[in-house]
Amino acid sequence: MDLFIRKFVINDSKTSRNHYFRIIFRIKYKNNTTPRFMTTRRKIYTSLLILFLFANSFTAFATATKKTTDPEKDKVLIYVLKNILTRGHFVEKDLNDDFSEMVYKGFIDGLDPSKRYFTQEDLKEFSQYKYEIDNQLKDNDLTFYNLVYDRFLEKVKNAKSYYGVLLKAPFNYKKDETINMDFEMIPFAMNNNELIDYWRKQMKLNVLSRIQEQQDLQKDKLKKDPTFKTKTFTTLEIEARSEVLKTMNDLYLRIEELEHEDWFSTFLNSVVGAFDPHTTYMAPRIKERFDQDMSGKLEGIGARLFKKGIYTEVSELVSGGPARKQGGLEAGDTILEVAQGDEEPLDIVGMRLDDAIKFIKGKKGTEVRLTVKKKMDGSTKIISIIRDVVELEETFVKSTIVEKNGKKYGLIDLPRFYISFDDANYRDSAKDMEQEIERLKKEGVDGLLIDLRNNGGGSLKTAIEISGLFIDEGPVVQVKYRGEKPMVKSDTNKKTQWEGAVVILVNELSASASEIFAAAMQDYKRAIIIGGNQTYGKGTVQSVIPINNFYPNYEADLGAIKMTIQKFYRINGGSTQIEGVYSDIAMPSRFSYMKFGERDMDGALVWDKVAQAKYTTTDSYDNFADVVYHSKERIADNERFQMINEYAKWLKENQEDTNYSLNYKHFVKDSEVKEKEVARFKEIFKFDSKLSFTSPKYELPLLKKDSTLNDKRAYWHKNLSKDLYVAEALNVLSELKMKSKNEVVKN
Repeated sequence: MDLFIRKFVINDSKTSRNHYFRIIFRIKYKNNTTPRFMTTRRKIYTSLLILFLFANSFTAFATATKKTTDPEKDKVLIYVLKNILTRGHFVEKDLNDDFSEMVYKGFIDGLDPSKRYFTQEDLKEFSQYKYEIDNQLKDNDLTFYNLVYDRFLEKVKNAKSYYGVLLKAPFNYKKDETINMDFEMIPFAMNNNELIDYWRKQMKLNVLSRIQEQQDLQKDKLKKDPTFKTKTFTTLEIEARSEVLKTMNDLYLRIEELEHEDWFSTFLNSVVGAFDPHTTYMAPRIKERFDQDMSGKLEGIGARLFKKGIYTEVSELVSGGPARKQGGLEAGDTILEVAQGDEEPLDIVGMRLDDAIKFIKGKKGTEVRLTVKKKMDGSTKIISIIRDVVELEETFVKSTIVEKNGKKYGLIDLPRFYISFDDANYRDSAKDMEQEIERLKKEGVDGLLIDLRNNGGGSLKTAIEISGLFIDEGPVVQVKYRGEKPMVKSDTNKKTQWEGAVVILVNELSASASEIFAAAMQDYKRAIIIGGNQTYGKGTVQSVIPINNFYPNYEADLGAIKMTIQKFYRINGGSTQIEGVYSDIAMPSRFSYMKFGERDMDGALVWDKVAQAKYTTTDSYDNFADVVYHSKERIADNERFQMINEYAKWLKENQEDTNYSLNYKHFVKDSEVKEKEVARFKEIFKFDSKLSFTSPKYELPLLKKDSTLNDKRAYWHKNLSKDLYVAEALNVLSELKMKSKNEVVKN
């Protein structure tokens, strides 16, 4: 959702580039102590000179300290990061006791998210530094880090004996006891005895889950083959304990392979993450992965992954990738195990991201089975994906035509606000949108439906230019740096590419640049926004800065920092941060009651507002309010939407229900109850609008030549005809009536 920022900020915006020169640091020495950083604001040529002097001064300092003290890489990173953040981050944050407490909690949670290692006795010892970390950071002192890290290594070493002993004999499956898997809410164990009991319950739950999984598989096989010989509970229990033991052994082999850099990165991310959740430290290996992702070298399943503590999570599904097309996997899901076809699954918890990706990748046509914990309801599911090459063509703008009530309408799918920063002649989303609209105009369409669902953002430049296709000219978005007045970014092209009716379809995963475009169209009253209750709510801008830029003579690669430097604001003055864009017409979805989006991220920057930009609404429609009212009535009366709303409430309840019975009979019964509840909602998304979607005329010769493209379009058109949300958006579009040109108030 924020990956486009790196090159845009550095290469594409003169204002952003000049601002970076303005926050270059001037060094003053005082009594031979660590240099202090001070902000300087001068004309651009002066800033360039300061940048050169800064680099040389910092080099001199680094050389001097190396000779006298030979500072460790860890202290170098702390020193550079704290100064970059305190001077360059959007939020001016003091390194004080509150900050110290956030780092304290972040580091401990980062090392021990499942509360398997530390006890309250450990925390009592750690807490002496709870409000001292800020002072230690100022002095480049790593006492707190070293204490916690050393204790963590000791605890990890002890863990093998815990689970090894616990898994030697069967558990008492008749005992009435429960386990709470909401690790954020449960307290740390009081002492070592209670910690071992935590381990016992977690191992018991793992065994129970495997037993039930195998029993379900046996039932399925027995239905297909009545002669199939089932295994007894005792046999399944022994096998389950053996599998859990193997999984745990594999996990701790991988943990032992982790290097100091991996754990220190966790500490650094607790420091930088105390500024906001999108500010992260990238170790050299992670930075390399980021660069590959930006260059379009995507994984074999078409998913962007990231490391969260010891877990591998899905951040985004790539349009055109097999995971997106085949369904099942979603953003926010946690991948626990990876299996190649019918082979035994490999537990990847605790594995390095690079290593985990190696197992998820594979040749086109091969199967990978992912065991995932679903973000939506916390359930564990096995998702089979047939690997394929991620088709870049599918990430570009495409359109289709549909007839409704005797009129033709164009639907444009915009999966991302893409642009090439290296090749000005390469296609970008703004040029493609303009061309697609022109083609649809030639087809005689009466309105446009623009699909922004799951569009995680992209280039701000193209978002502004695409907005300009629907208005004469005027402001589109406001961008603000820390301590400065907002800058208004405007469309300056007086040409309006499309003057007809526009409906924009969004969901809770529409983010960043998507929200800028949707907000601008809403503020101008140029389009009706329909979809989820509100979009994702990411209204911040990040820039990726190589740390060696600030320490040029340091031989080792220090990695990079992705830092929040700007905030977006609508032309009406409100930020898109947290709030996102509220739909004019909200339709129930699976996400309706879930903790989802920027508003549910710890430490997210707050919503605020600035002065409204000068703009005039287009006042394009004769019946805007009536169309919105009638659609809301239809949705409220629609039984399918009512069921989706019930399903969303059920998902919310299950997200909050984190208690599991460890009594075998109760465990199985609870699982059966959940399965029945899920079955109740099985049919709610099965829908057929009976609408027929066809490719524009220009594309028909291409489909005849390219059978693969023809199959893709057929698949897309079939899905659109079964899309309840598209159907209602087209109802809205078909009802909109434009004002005559004499009535419309021009900008």
